[in-house]
Amino acid sequence: MDRNKQKTVAAWLLVCCGLIFVMVVLGGVTRLTHSGLSIVEWEPLVGTVPPLTDHDWQTLFEKYRRTPEYQQVNKGMSLDAFKGIFWVEYFHRLLGRLIGIVFLVPLVYFWLRGHLDRRLGLQLAGIFLLGAVQGALGWYMVASGLINEPRVSHFRLTAHLLLAFLIYAAILWVALGQIWPRGEERAGASPAPLRRMAWCVAGLVFAMVVTGGLVAGIRAGKAYNTFPLMNGHLVPPEILMLDPWYMNFFNNMATVQFDHRLFAWTLAILVPLLWIKVMRSNVSRRARRLTHALLAVLAVQISLGISTLLLAVPVALGAAHQGGALAVLTVAIALNHALRRDGSRP
Repeated sequence: MDRNKQKTVAAWLLVCCGLIFVMVVLGGVTRLTHSGLSIVEWEPLVGTVPPLTDHDWQTLFEKYRRTPEYQQVNKGMSLDAFKGIFWVEYFHRLLGRLIGIVFLVPLVYFWLRGHLDRRLGLQLAGIFLLGAVQGALGWYMVASGLINEPRVSHFRLTAHLLLAFLIYAAILWVALGQIWPRGEERAGASPAPLRRMAWCVAGLVFAMVVTGGLVAGIRAGKAYNTFPLMNGHLVPPEILMLDPWYMNFFNNMATVQFDHRLFAWTLAILVPLLWIKVMRSNVSRRARRLTHALLAVLAVQISLGISTLLLAVPVALGAAHQGGALAVLTVAIALNHALRRDGSRP
C-alpha cells in the first residue's frame, strides 16, 4: 500500500482511538454520577434527538419515575435534578453513535477507494462488528438495572468495560501497523523472553480492567479505604466469607478489592523488571522510549488508584483512574508493537 494512504488510514484510526478514550472516561463519569439508568429505552436512531419541549421532558421523567432507581434511591427527585443525570447519559450514548459513524463511513470510503487491502479491510470490518456488539452490550447492561435492583449487573458492566478496552487495543494495533509496517522495519534480535514479558504486562493490564470493573460494579472502592493495608490487614479476614468459595472472587468486596490491589502490586514489580531488561537489550530507540513511558504512566496510574481509594472514589479521580488504565494499556500495546520480531535494531 502507498505510504501516504497508510498514513491517512493511521490518522483516521488514531482519531477513533481518541474518541474511544474520551468515551471510556465519560463512561466512568456516567457510572460515578449514577446517571446510567436515567434513559430507560434503547433507541439507536430516534434516541439521537434530545427532548426539546416540556412535554418531552415530562414524558422521559415519568418513565424514569417507574424505575427501581427512582423508587428506591431517588424518590422525590426534581425534574431539574433528573435533567442533570439525563444529559450525562445522553452524551455518553451520543458519543457512542458518533464513534460508530466516524469508524464506518471512512471504512467504506477507504475500502472503495482501494486504500485498504482485503486483509486489512476484513480486520477493520470485524472491529466494527465488535463495536456493534458493544452497543448492544451497553443496553444489556443498562437493562439489568431497570427491573428489580437499582444498579446494573457487575458482570455486564465488567464485560462492557473489557470489550471497550479490547476494541481500543485492536484499533491501536492496526493503526501502529500502518505507521510502522513490518516490511519496512529492519530485522532485529528482540529476545523472545523480552517479548513474552511485555505481552505478560499487557495481559496483566487487561486483568486489572476485569478486577477494576468488578470493584466498580459492587462499589468495593467505598470499603477498605486505607493503604497499603486493608483496614489494618495485609489480607482481610473477610476474604473468603461467602459460600461457595468461588463467589468471593465476584461478589465479596474484600476479595475483589484485594485482587485488584494484587494485580497492581504485580505490575509495580514486573514493569520495572521489564524496564531493566529492555535497557540491557539491543532493541530499537522507539522500544526504549516506550518502556520509559510505561514506567512513568504506571506510576501515575497507581498514584491515582491510591488517591481514589483513600478519598472513597470522588467522581473526578475515579474517572481519571479509569482513563489512566487505558493510558497504561496504550503504552503497553505500543511497546509490544515496537518489540515485534522484526522491530528491533541490531
